Amino acid sequence: MTKTQTGTKNAAADEIESLREEIRHHEELYYVYDSPEISDADYDQLLARLQQLEKVHPELVTPDSPTQRVGGRPAEGFPEHVHRRPMLSLDNSYNIEDLRAFDDRCRKLADGRPLEYVAELKIDGLSISLHYEDGVLARGVTRGDGRVGEDVTQNARTIRSVPLRIRETKGQAGLFPNALRDFEVRGEAYLSRKEFERINAEREEAEEPRFANPRNAAAGTIRQLDPRIVASRRLDLFAYDLLAADGRKAFDSHWHALEWLSAAGFRVSERELCRDIEAVIAFCDRMEALRDTLEYEIDGVVVKVNSAALQDEFGATSKSPRWAIAYKYPARQATTKVVDIVVQVGRTGALTPVAILEPVQLAGTTVARATLHNEDEIRRLGVKIGDWVTIEKSGEIIPKVLKVVESRRTGAEKNFRMPKKCPVCGGVVSRPEGEVVARCVAADCPAQLKARLLHFAGRRAMRIEGLGDALAEQLVRDRHVRDVADLYNLTLETVSNLERKAEKSATNLLAQIEASKQRDLPQLVFALGIRHVGERTAALLARAFRSLDRLAAATVEELDAVPEIGLTVAESVRAWFDDEGNRQLCERLKALGVRTELAAGEAVADEKFSGKQFVLTGRLESMTREEAGSAIESRGGRVTSSVSKKTDYVVAGEDAGSKLDKARALGVAVLDERNFREMLGV
Repeated sequence: MTKTQTGTKNAAADEIESLREEIRHHEELYYVYDSPEISDADYDQLLARLQQLEKVHPELVTPDSPTQRVGGRPAEGFPEHVHRRPMLSLDNSYNIEDLRAFDDRCRKLADGRPLEYVAELKIDGLSISLHYEDGVLARGVTRGDGRVGEDVTQNARTIRSVPLRIRETKGQAGLFPNALRDFEVRGEAYLSRKEFERINAEREEAEEPRFANPRNAAAGTIRQLDPRIVASRRLDLFAYDLLAADGRKAFDSHWHALEWLSAAGFRVSERELCRDIEAVIAFCDRMEALRDTLEYEIDGVVVKVNSAALQDEFGATSKSPRWAIAYKYPARQATTKVVDIVVQVGRTGALTPVAILEPVQLAGTTVARATLHNEDEIRRLGVKIGDWVTIEKSGEIIPKVLKVVESRRTGAEKNFRMPKKCPVCGGVVSRPEGEVVARCVAADCPAQLKARLLHFAGRRAMRIEGLGDALAEQLVRDRHVRDVADLYNLTLETVSNLERKAEKSATNLLAQIEASKQRDLPQLVFALGIRHVGERTAALLARAFRSLDRLAAATVEELDAVPEIGLTVAESVRAWFDDEGNRQLCERLKALGVRTELAAGEAVADEKFSGKQFVLTGRLESMTREEAGSAIESRGGRVTSSVSKKTDYVVAGEDAGSKLDKARALGVAVLDERNFREMLGV
């Protein structure tokens, strides 16, 4: 190697290390402390530069580089790993008396010695163990059966709140002793409410079964063989324990361990050092009142003896430590009767069984329906028509059937069987081997066409106001439309002759259809109903390829290269455009005047919006919420559903609700409609 080459490599190595430190700093601020210093766009530029340098100098790539979070090739399986110290489950308590009984047992074991507790939120996720060697993440392992877990290191690396390298904090005594270069961190991996809602919305659009709750979704995610899927689902993690390399407690108190974890760059949940059990009870009550305001699901509080020496002395049973207990909040459940089970047919032909329930109040709403997902789920639950069932609703999550109350069976209950033919068109129903969803394969199934029309005209798609359920059914029944392109051939005479359609309403509908031709390309891509392509994915694809023609011509490799897309989506998009009928549909839409290219200015970021997070609340006079969201995203901003410390602006219209109150409490900037329009420049 020449002197010039050596110098170039050294300069690259210096820049790479500098970039890594800067990126780690910003990742910690963003994912751990919710206080970013730079925009998402600036962060992306730093990461892109690092990726570019590492591509030129692959010999300089290290396991702790921020570029290694994106996920590599799919694994063939997960090797087992034996935990140094068993990851035991906790005993549960369900009332205050149980907590006081736990306190009595601990005080008896302490035999007069001082006793204090640490109370922490019980995050509804799954436990994972992170092993660090010389301060660098070396291994991630699931809890498994408590003694043997699965090595999911590649997946653990994708969790942004998991430091790949521990920051050494100098000048703070005891925060980073030399003896703690090798250690184990235990934490709870979870999905935030927002991410859970996003993932389920995308699965629903793709007519895939929804995840029942964030915990199940997180557990399924961490065991995905393809780490790119894990990265796309944006898991998070709260650390809750710290062990030395030999499996012993790293500090003399649990509180000290949590403080060290926080200082070293881990997220640690809301917690309190409690002098006695009454302080613990007060913490439990306070957190239960705040339960629905949190950005993640909790199901209680974990109470631990603070002293590490007493923890070791108290020991454990074969299943649970004697020095800790979980105080569980009451589940939001109700019992009701299954009146019937019906089958809905979606736009891709998916048959979804739905339980029709006797209406019941649950978490402030009246529940009359609950999805049963698929035939396998019905079999697992053993649910029959006429059964009494327990249903549960948590936060904003849709109700689910938990179990059958078999003791209330009378013998009059009826078994349910999935139909062999489509309940709408009578077409053949197919369930390919290895899939859980049965589908109607009839190309002319009116239920599928009706669902496709409603999806195409939906508010998040082409936004054709006035095209509702009854009208879509008439258009399909009377064969006025055979695909979504036929909407643009409808005449005033045709629409006026439909049931309950006066000439004025028919004129308004045709005006809406005409206006939809100018919707943004992301909305058109979403409206096409490509499997696995939700609203955000459609926007990513539209802005990456800028026209429907270029998207239609993209290879699987080109699609997979788009950030956040992944191989499953890439293959689904390619398969959709490979279908001759779908290609003809796109050509017809284009010929009928539907906009199929991204406007010149749409992908140009505005510095006022670029990288900023917005929340919309209330009613806007001059535009719909969807139009406001599109305007923000087209300028480089991002619209989220909940207010947090990461939110930059809340746009508040008329009748703004609790989101406005939370914004004010957090000090988030609030824009009224006039200020927002000025910011947009309109």
